[in-house]
Amino acid sequence: MEIREIKRSEYHLLDDFLYGAIFISENEITPPREITKLPELQIYIKDFGNKKDDIALVAEVNKREIVGMIWTRIMNDYGHIDDETPSLAISVTKKYQNKGIGMALLKEMIKIIRKKNYKKVSLSVQKENYAVKLYQKVGFKIYKESEEEFIMLLEL
Repeated sequence: MEIREIKRSEYHLLDDFLYGAIFISENEITPPREITKLPELQIYIKDFGNKKDDIALVAEVNKREIVGMIWTRIMNDYGHIDDETPSLAISVTKKYQNKGIGMALLKEMIKIIRKKNYKKVSLSVQKENYAVKLYQKVGFKIYKESEEEFIMLLEL
C-alpha cells in the first residue's frame, strides 16, 4: 500500500469516498447514492483543489486501486470550529477496513497539516461510529457533542 497526494485526475473519486464516509448504523436504511448531491455534503468536495486549504491523500494498493482517501478543507461543515481550522473527512472501502489504512492516512495527513502550520484540525463523527476510537488514538478530543455526534478537535 502507498499513501500519496491525490492527482487532479482523481478528484472525481471524492464523490465516491464522500458517500463511503457516511456512517450508517445497523438499524438505518442505506441512503440513496444521490445523497452526496445535497448542499450540506457538496461542501466537502465541490470545486476541490481550488482553495489553498484543500489537501487530499489517497491509499493505493497494487499501484492502481485507490482504497482509501482523506481530505481536508476549511469549510462550514458539520465539524466546523472556526475559519482557520480545516475539517477532515476520511473513508476506506469496506473490503480494506480494519487493516490499518485509516490510521496510516490519518497520521500522514496530520504530518502535512502540521507542516502547513495549522494549529488544529476538526471533524464530525457519529457517536456510534467505531472510528471514534481511531481519532482518539491519534489525540483527537471531544470538542462539542450533540445527541448523535461528536465534533472532535486535534490541537497540533
